[in-house]
This record gives sequence, C-alpha cells and structure tokens, in this order.
Amino acid sequence: MKKIFTILGLISATAFMNAQIVINEIYGAGGGSNAAILYKYDFVELKNIGSTSVTLNGAYLQYASATGNFNGGNSNHALPSITLAPGQTYLLQEGSVGTAGGDLPTPDAIGTINLSGSAGKIALTSNSTAPTSATSSNVLDFLGYGSTANAFEGAAAPPPSNTTSIARVAGDTNNNATDFVAGAPTPKNSTSGSLAVSDVKAAKAGNFVKNTFVKSDEITFGTDVKDVKVYNMFGQVVKSASVQQNGTVNVAELAKGNYIVTGTVNNEPVSQKILKD
Repeated sequence: MKKIFTILGLISATAFMNAQIVINEIYGAGGGSNAAILYKYDFVELKNIGSTSVTLNGAYLQYASATGNFNGGNSNHALPSITLAPGQTYLLQEGSVGTAGGDLPTPDAIGTINLSGSAGKIALTSNSTAPTSATSSNVLDFLGYGSTANAFEGAAAPPPSNTTSIARVAGDTNNNATDFVAGAPTPKNSTSGSLAVSDVKAAKAGNFVKNTFVKSDEITFGTDVKDVKVYNMFGQVVKSASVQQNGTVNVAELAKGNYIVTGTVNNEPVSQKILKD
C-alpha cells in the first residue's frame, strides 16, 4: 500500500507542477479588415504563475468554437519543449484572417489556430488527445470565453474585441469569469521582464505576503501593494484594500481555510496562496 500511495503522490506532485503554467492572455481579432484591429495575428500567452521552474514536454494548445468540439487539425498547436521560470511568459503567435494590425513581439512559437474574437474555448493539454470537458484528465488549463461558450472553468470569461484581449488578473482560482478581465493587449514573449511573487522579495525588503500562514487574523504585506483582493477558493472576492509596506489587512471575518491574495506591485500583478487558521 505504501508503494501505491507513493506513486499517487508523485502523480499528484507532477500535476501540480504542470498546473503552474497557465493560459495568461489571449487576443482573437488578428488580421481581418477592420482598421481598429491591433495585431495581424491572434496570440495566446502562457505564464508560469508558480514559485519554481516548470518544463512542459509534448504539450498542446487546442481550440474549439464556442459550441463546437475539440477535433485537432488546424485547431491544434503542438508545442515545443517549454521551460519557464517563475513569472516568465511564453508567446504563441497563432492564425490570421487578413492584413490589418501591427506585428506582435517576436513570438516564442508560431501556430495556425484561428481564434474567435468574441467567444470560444482554449485548452492547454499534456498530449494531443482532444478534451471533452474543462476537467478532462489531460487538461492543464482551460479557458472558455464569451457569452456563448458552452464549457469553461467556473463561468465564462468576458469576450475580447478588436482592441482588447482578455488577460489573467493574477493567480488561478479555476473560475474563468473572475480570473480574466478585458483590457489593452500586452503580449510578452519569454525574454520580456515580469514580476512574480518570488521576485518581490528581491525588489523589496520583505515578501508580497509576509505571513502566508495567518494566525492573527491579519495579513501582513512586505511591500506597497495596490488593489489587494482576497479570493476564496470559489473565485469570489471576499476582501479588497490597498496597503503600504508592512501594512496589514484584517480578515477576522473570514472562515478558516485557503485563500488567494492578489495585488499590483510596481505596476505588475502578483499573487500568493495563504492559509487562515
């Protein structure tokens, strides 16, 4: 029995490691004929939101229309081996339906997927098997966006447009509606600088969240943080604030358990999982 538990533990650890690389931002209006379109190509940006480097081998980006099925072909992008450090992004240039828009930053990989600019489904998978739901066993991350999407994590993310992408707020609460917001596109390749939770300690004297195990009903922050939000594990915002270095946020009214704390440090999003005792 010990051997079985050990194997299961290793499988769980591997799944957790892979889950650190997530879909971070998408833009689906690439090309076309509308003068307002910003980029010639659709793009998908991946990001390591964890605290350790992660490698993906044999992974695929898979796309389906809002109500369609994942079925391979031009809707699949076989990804090269990817290793991302904490906070590092990876830019996938995808398809185009015209010539409008400017060039993307130099992409890390190029595919041919034509994303919908209003509603669709994207899965990051560990292999080429077509997922049948957001929770299929090979799904590393899943994004359903737009009002007509029939599959998603939690609820559908808002739609992008000719002039907006949808981008991850910070961490991953497994709720597309709260994890993603529409805004100005910010495509970044793997050479772009980005700030992860682990970088805050180097930038300031303390950590983003200094006490990830909260016993005193107060979360203490090691740096100035704007737009602090505390999410429960259902993706609901249960507390919001802005704090200065060594400032605190009182969470006495919150039940014991795990929460995700997000915020903005030096104009970059950061996040940290905490446990309230």
